[in-house]
Amino acid sequence: MRTTILRAAALASALLLAGCASQSKEDTNYTSVSANAFVAANYRAADALALQLRGKLLDDKPLIMATVVNIDSLEQTSMLGRLVSEQLSTRLAQGGMKMLEMKLRNSVYLKRGQGELMLTREIGDVAHTHNAQAVVVGSYAETRDAIFINVKVIQPSTNLVLAGHDYVLAKEGTIRSMLQSY
Repeated sequence: MRTTILRAAALASALLLAGCASQSKEDTNYTSVSANAFVAANYRAADALALQLRGKLLDDKPLIMATVVNIDSLEQTSMLGRLVSEQLSTRLAQGGMKMLEMKLRNSVYLKRGQGELMLTREIGDVAHTHNAQAVVVGSYAETRDAIFINVKVIQPSTNLVLAGHDYVLAKEGTIRSMLQSY
């Protein structure tokens, strides 16, 4: 009988350890995404903007996120620019800011394959139409080894910059692939 109990305990321990190993692998996959340097850099940028915006915004009015564009061609972007915009918007929303999702709107200039691009002269009109108090805009510059990103929160009625943040990403494999044209 003692042997049966020991075998049962060993089997239960093995099953428990197998379950923990399976759970650990899932956690590792999730952690690797949340700890990704690209995501982390974009989240830090959004956190820096949010910190600067404390006390400057109204709680009841949303912000609009424009697509981060190529500084050398302001009507063009890439997967990198679109993804930076998405992650900034997500992080600002996680922090409690009201972010208006422009992909669901028909009245914004959408260039096929580019995203929500807003020219300076259009920002005020779009913000007014959607009752937005500010627009998050940005640009990136590409060098051989790095991507320099600048993001700002602009009050469209005055064109005043309410917050701004600059950061640099190493132009490694993943970043490089997001810059390729399709």
